[in-house]
Amino acid sequence: MATKTAIEKGEERSAKRQQPGALAEFGGGAISKWQEFTGFLRDVRAEMRKVVAPTWKEVKSTTAVVIIAVFIFGTFFFVVDGLFRQGVHALLKSLGGVQ
Repeated sequence: MATKTAIEKGEERSAKRQQPGALAEFGGGAISKWQEFTGFLRDVRAEMRKVVAPTWKEVKSTTAVVIIAVFIFGTFFFVVDGLFRQGVHALLKSLGGVQ
């Protein structure tokens, strides 16, 4: 990027970047990966500080909800499976597949 005085004088030149060698590229890549990793760990630590453990009352109530939901869904799928089984059996019987 050219400075204001260089632009006024008409001396705008494009700056050429030197290409890093293989060793510099490897070292810089490893260092940048390490910095990304340590930044990630810092973010994880900051998020873990925000975590709040549930109270015993919350644990009991959510456990009860899960157990009740499991029984309701189990009953629902038991009934639906029985209906499908009867339907498929009736269909096969009508087609002569089952005696």
